[in-house]
Amino acid sequence: MFRLRPYAPADAAAWDALVARSRTGNLLHRRGYMDYHADRFTDCSLLIERDGELVAAFPASREGRVVSSHGGLTYAGLLSTSALRAESTLAVFTQMAAHYRAAGMRRVLYKAVPSAYRAYPAEEDLYALHRLGARLVRRDLSSVIALREGYRFSAERRRDIRHAREAGVRMETGGDLVAFHALLSEVLKRHEATPTHSLEELRLLQSRFPRQILLHTAHVGDELQAGALVYDFGRVVHTQYMATSEAGRRTAALSLLLGELIGSVYADRHYFSFGISTEQEGRVLNGGLVTQKERFGARAVVHDFYEWPL
Repeated sequence: MFRLRPYAPADAAAWDALVARSRTGNLLHRRGYMDYHADRFTDCSLLIERDGELVAAFPASREGRVVSSHGGLTYAGLLSTSALRAESTLAVFTQMAAHYRAAGMRRVLYKAVPSAYRAYPAEEDLYALHRLGARLVRRDLSSVIALREGYRFSAERRRDIRHAREAGVRMETGGDLVAFHALLSEVLKRHEATPTHSLEELRLLQSRFPRQILLHTAHVGDELQAGALVYDFGRVVHTQYMATSEAGRRTAALSLLLGELIGSVYADRHYFSFGISTEQEGRVLNGGLVTQKERFGARAVVHDFYEWPL
């Protein structure tokens, strides 16, 4: 039997240590990241112990009688160490269901960690969900480059990069977050959208994780023409935000910037992630957006969401 107990703020150090040695956890699941917007969510995360050892954690929040893993995260699911195997994972899920039922919860929205973010095979959770009657309710499509395989930029992308160099575009790291957020907001405004994170939130997160949340920018002279805010997870690097100005479109500044990040700065990693290109909960594929990513050699992985009745 496992011991399941609710997470408390005093558990933060133990939680982060578990994330560091888990097969599926990363920066997003550190409490310093999860809790930056704790006021918006009612936390109901769990710690899972066996014989006094912490073997898994379940990031979760609740709204009404529904548990989400986690409402403020793109993906989470069960964060497990290699000590948790197939039969024991099934037992943990059975106990989790009993725990949340006893608390009056009716169902769990389970956001599985995509395959590219798993440091070691860890899909016992998906089998447990199947056994316990969960169903797939949403599937987003994300684009990822396998950096250690034979990826290749398209001919068009290589031309863009040459054009950017001829136009005098140069790359910098650690640029002005204020200017980048203003550019990002301007670009998203054209699509009647806003950044998920405010400038103040990004500043807070970057101050907490200065070596893992990095801004890379492209300039001509002193003019900011493009930028990419990168989350460095170690094995995987993810572009959380990208933006380019109208002038940057003409010089192909973002192509050069991404080309440098993929081919040089992060070339020693396993995967380079561009994030999703789907809308309306996965029902619509933004063809233009996904094509731009595919021209760098990216191909698809999915972000799956399961509804688990309790």
